[in-house]
Amino acid sequence: MPIAKVNGVEVEFEPGMTVLQVAERAGQEIPRFCYHERLSIAGNCRMCLVEVKPGPPKPQASCALPAADGQEIFTDTEKALKFQRSVMEFLLINHPLDCPICDQGGECDLQDQAIAFGMDSSRYTENKRAVEDKYIGPLVKTVMNRCIHCTRCVRFTTEVAGIAELGLIGRGEDAEITTYLEQAMTSELQGNVVDLCPVGALTSKPFAFTARPWELNKTESIDVMDALGSAIRVDTRGREVMRIMPRINDEVNEEWISDKSRFIWDGLKTQRLDRPYVRRDGRLQAATWGEAFAAIKSAVATTSGAKIGAIAGDLASVEEMYALKALINSLGSTNTDCCQDGAALDPSLGRASYLFNSTIEGIELADAILIVGANPRYEAAVLNARIRKAWRRSALPIGVIGEGGEMRYPYEHLGAGTDTLSELVSGKNAFVEKLKAAKNPLIIIGQGALVGAEGLAVLGNAAKLASAVGAVSDEWNGFAVLHTAASRVGGLDLGFVPGEGGVAAADMLTSMDVLFLLGADELDFTRKSAKFTVYIGSHGDNGAHHADVILPGATYTEKSGTWVNTEGRVQMGNRAGFAPGDAREDWAIIRALSDVLGKKLPFDSLGALRARLYADYPHFAALDEIAPGAGAEIAAVAKKAGKMTKSAFASPVKDFYLTNPIARASAVMAECSALARNNFQAAAE
Repeated sequence: MPIAKVNGVEVEFEPGMTVLQVAERAGQEIPRFCYHERLSIAGNCRMCLVEVKPGPPKPQASCALPAADGQEIFTDTEKALKFQRSVMEFLLINHPLDCPICDQGGECDLQDQAIAFGMDSSRYTENKRAVEDKYIGPLVKTVMNRCIHCTRCVRFTTEVAGIAELGLIGRGEDAEITTYLEQAMTSELQGNVVDLCPVGALTSKPFAFTARPWELNKTESIDVMDALGSAIRVDTRGREVMRIMPRINDEVNEEWISDKSRFIWDGLKTQRLDRPYVRRDGRLQAATWGEAFAAIKSAVATTSGAKIGAIAGDLASVEEMYALKALINSLGSTNTDCCQDGAALDPSLGRASYLFNSTIEGIELADAILIVGANPRYEAAVLNARIRKAWRRSALPIGVIGEGGEMRYPYEHLGAGTDTLSELVSGKNAFVEKLKAAKNPLIIIGQGALVGAEGLAVLGNAAKLASAVGAVSDEWNGFAVLHTAASRVGGLDLGFVPGEGGVAAADMLTSMDVLFLLGADELDFTRKSAKFTVYIGSHGDNGAHHADVILPGATYTEKSGTWVNTEGRVQMGNRAGFAPGDAREDWAIIRALSDVLGKKLPFDSLGALRARLYADYPHFAALDEIAPGAGAEIAAVAKKAGKMTKSAFASPVKDFYLTNPIARASAVMAECSALARNNFQAAAE
């Protein structure tokens, strides 16, 4: 490996690294504003100037200069420090210096680096230039007087988000960042520019003037707005969630999160269920826990186990599903289901049959991708950025079967549904040759392809295609099921599906005498004819409106819980606050109810529950690890490939911003949804 000297210390580095990266490897900090390790190099802030020998006797931008064997790099000489102080002085010439009223205060790179690398006074008395603030939507607030033209936001929207919505226009003193037509950004990842902005030019509009960062308690947790399990940090003040930020996890979300994950927090405190309710005289009325439990006990006593069922919602944690399954089974019922949409997924077919087997990080290894019945842009926005990242690296072929639409990368629209999939399986579609020619072909099956009567046949044919094109081998498993619900893989791992003689979710709505809904709000309640419904959840959404008894639960930020993401990674979410009023953690509600029903569950604490959970399902104890499925299981699924009647695939996500009870309670998400609808209608016209 080549060797360079950094301040007299020899450092080995990999070919292709820049001087800045080599210096960091040596433990030397070089100030920078425009450089970001996940974006292309711009080299336009000039803050990272250093001395380099051999080379011209002038400062060098370390972020854009390739390191070379035998190079000498000086970051702390008087000349290098003078370079940096001078650049900082120029950057501050036009900065408004409004730190006391700036939302970035306390988290501002410009503040930090001005103290560490700047001068202690200014020599400039000229008038500062002024730039109008821009409207770029309801999520990102602009104060463009602070902008230093680092272009991080421009590069992010163009390279990662995949749509050129921000750009730099003008020259010299007239240069400014804008959306050209001053319209709202449409990317589902736009909130990430808030984190990228090194000054206070782009900040969070919903968070503006609500808190200072040093006031907030910070809790590391897991996002449940989709099935990726993005790493997040929940910032709270007292009992209130003030904002949600991303954490770095290169294996899942890198350092990005979707706008729904970031700005959902106002929905955590509105339309909350904070006390039990019992329906009396056709109306839901506030009740005590004892009254609510007594009503459930009375209903259960008048029926048999065969007429008792439970449906788990999209945000449920493993612990509460485990507790509910144990309770339902103890009542003599096998009517459990975690698939509100009726997706044809069955744990008896093996874990590989319902996992994103390539892993999310493995998308970057794929050299041909087929997307079946999914729109990753709306179903998993951060995963969609991974697909775009893979495409940018090698312009790999991407084929889509389904609705299509704008996905932020070019693709070949092969067809609408099952007939196109049949053509691929039989080798009649030319795209199959691209899959066969690939070393690591990836077939992504969305939930939109797995619902309905054809679901199992579609799953089988997708598995058959994966085997035929070499997508499943000892080195690579390119059979990938993309989930949309955070609870789905955990529920399937638990076997929270109809048992022998059990009834599926859709049929439970019409056939049960007693139906438990564990945060299940995405069902077609117009069909509901179940006699007695118990809703355990956090928000007054669809399920609560149709319930006979409501037991108030906790949201994902108010409990410690386990979730399993779409690739099968076991993740732990931590409690950042407490549920309001009389609301309790869901597992505790189920445990208390079991005692009243005379079927006391064998645990009194979360620790005891987890001990039993890990004993029954050991893989849940391996946090942040993936228990992989076997390739042989894909071959077994392929045998389920039957003849498919002609039907079209449709993505289950119709409105990205309103997919769950928390989102529907959020005023910010409602504004984004209305804006997206208006943009869609304008584009259609």
